[in-house]
Amino acid sequence: MADKESSVEDVAPVEKKSKNMLMIIIIVVLILIILVGAVVSILLMGGNDEVASSPAPRVQVKSISNERRNSSISDMGESRKLSQIGVLYPLDTFTVNLKSDSGRRYLKVTMSLELEGAELSLELDSKAPVIRDRVIRILTSKSLEEISSKKGKQKISDQIMDTLNAMISDGQIKGIYFTEFVIQ
Repeated sequence: MADKESSVEDVAPVEKKSKNMLMIIIIVVLILIILVGAVVSILLMGGNDEVASSPAPRVQVKSISNERRNSSISDMGESRKLSQIGVLYPLDTFTVNLKSDSGRRYLKVTMSLELEGAELSLELDSKAPVIRDRVIRILTSKSLEEISSKKGKQKISDQIMDTLNAMISDGQIKGIYFTEFVIQ
């Protein structure tokens, strides 16, 4: 009988110690979670105060001469002043597949045509479906390598301009301006 009492007494302190240890671990973990939460909230909330209270960085702006300021906005290398640009005729956005082995590249282009005179816009309106067809045919015949460089874009611009000028009679297109050119 003495053996039974000693074994019960040995189990009770071990069980009590493990419960105390488990409580201590739970308390420590909770304290750590609270501390991490406090640090994160201070960093997120406090970061805005530091930015707002710090002085704005100084930016040095260089003056641009009038000649350079009035120079062309054309990405294709033509150097023309803004006042020399004629009437612009915007075309709808073109989204086409590029010529490639995998067939997974596409091009999204929005462009405007620079017209010689405003009367040409009436002819372009009447021939809009034909113009879209010609532009789509030109764009789909190009590969990524052909259109990704500045020279490639200029070549496309020239090709579209030559093709469209051949089909119109009331004037001519003097330039093409890409307002959106996205390759994916």
